[in-house]
Amino acid sequence: MSRYARQTILPEVGASGQARIAAAHVLVVGAGGLGVPVVQYLAGAGIGRLTVVDPDRVELSNLHRQPIYGPFPGQPKATAAAAFVRALNPDVQVAPRVEWLTPATAPDLVAAADLVLDCADSFAVSYTLSDICLSLGKPLISASVLGLAGYVGGFCGGAPSLRAVFPDLPDTQATCASAGVLGPVVGMFGLLQAQMALSLLIGLAPAPLGQLVRYDMAGARTASFRFDSAPEPEGPSHRFIAKSDLRATDLVIELRDSGEAPVPITPAALRLPIEQIGPHAPRPAPGHRAVFVCQSGLRAWRAADRLRPHWPGEIALLADTPFIPAGDIR
Repeated sequence: MSRYARQTILPEVGASGQARIAAAHVLVVGAGGLGVPVVQYLAGAGIGRLTVVDPDRVELSNLHRQPIYGPFPGQPKATAAAAFVRALNPDVQVAPRVEWLTPATAPDLVAAADLVLDCADSFAVSYTLSDICLSLGKPLISASVLGLAGYVGGFCGGAPSLRAVFPDLPDTQATCASAGVLGPVVGMFGLLQAQMALSLLIGLAPAPLGQLVRYDMAGARTASFRFDSAPEPEGPSHRFIAKSDLRATDLVIELRDSGEAPVPITPAALRLPIEQIGPHAPRPAPGHRAVFVCQSGLRAWRAADRLRPHWPGEIALLADTPFIPAGDIR
């Protein structure tokens, strides 16, 4: 019996749908709590190619939500995920990338894929992927989880971007490291990402692009809505850049103190707390750029919001090292 018999028998899939699945190249950014079920079920479905990007290594504290890594303690998650995929389904070509995703590396990775899955649960990664997917016309399935709740949505590729739905900062800076997370909760959102990806590839209607689903498992509450007509934000947006994109003329403001970052991002960077960003803060020379630096990108975004009323020029954000997972569900 064919490996894919139980899905190809579905009228929504059939031989033509299976052929589209087998021809697809999916970029999976993050091989943690979200990425594990994504990799499992896309590989099981016979996806043609997977590129898995993750810089992290398998730790004991990962295994309650990343059970496929039990045989791989201490190994890079990307290579462990690739080993799992090869054992599960040799039909799938898988390329592990043991590295951070940055604004410098993301464009080529996105351009090479048919579909992008944002499984990093990182504030900076999500907005960077959305910006690039929007510019390249690539579909993006993004999810975020904190505690017992989260969302998953389909963006770009002809639908509005993440910025159109979430133009402002999240309400909390809590992470799953501080707030905690249950394995089945984050696994459920990863499964939803995998299902949205397959639905998109086989052309299931209504399309998952332009749809957002929220779940709160504490009260078993769900909500779903479409955002097909959401407008893209007007005016300048805060864009993330890589360290390699810094210019000699940039006014770089390091928002981390010496305890958090003993060595500033550049020797010429000014160290200022976010409270000092405002009407009297240093500003770039005309035609130059202000760059705010922090760990996750959240403080940098807030600092940019504080400077924007007093500076009409270009503002960029830099998350260092490069993108720490904001949700820490890896």
